[in-house]
Amino acid sequence: MTLVTQAAVFAAHAHDGATRKGSQIPYIVHPMEAAAIAATLTDDPHVVAAAMLHDVMEDCGVSFEELRARFGERVATLVRDESQSEGPESRASWGRRKREAVRRLARGSRDAKIICLSDKLSNMRAIFRDVGREGDAVFLRFNQHDKRQHAWYYRSCAALMEGELGRTLAWQELSGLIAQVFGGVESLMPEDAEEEEVRAHAI
Repeated sequence: MTLVTQAAVFAAHAHDGATRKGSQIPYIVHPMEAAAIAATLTDDPHVVAAAMLHDVMEDCGVSFEELRARFGERVATLVRDESQSEGPESRASWGRRKREAVRRLARGSRDAKIICLSDKLSNMRAIFRDVGREGDAVFLRFNQHDKRQHAWYYRSCAALMEGELGRTLAWQELSGLIAQVFGGVESLMPEDAEEEEVRAHAI
């Protein structure tokens, strides 16, 4: 089997039984779509395989060591770069985790940005479809219900990817979907966990 086929089989097993939030759509549809988007941006099988596997560490508990043993150092590192950090950061608030993700993207390689773009475009396609059916109630299915904070996150990611990927059709589609879903919505940067705790105790 090719590297990408091996990654597809592994991801299908890792995500087996999981569904997309608020739906009965098998979760594997998302990494498959992300990999398909990545394949329009690069012909590097390591990057496409990492796009297929991008959620297995964060959502399925697969370790970096297992990915490295199965798929090599480069694929494992790319998946780790797209994953929520281990340790205390993984238990932090939604806002703190997303701020950390934005900082990580800012220093990421072009390959890391390709995987991020593939993930975010797949997500925004789903959000756009669901907003058309359900309106802003869509955001209640997420850990963060404030649409303004989602606007900040997606706009921040798109801005950080524009320099290297802004000429691609994938980035332009992402930018257009962000404009349609979040048009007229202000971007609200989430507070750090420490600031949230101070505010909570002050109430």
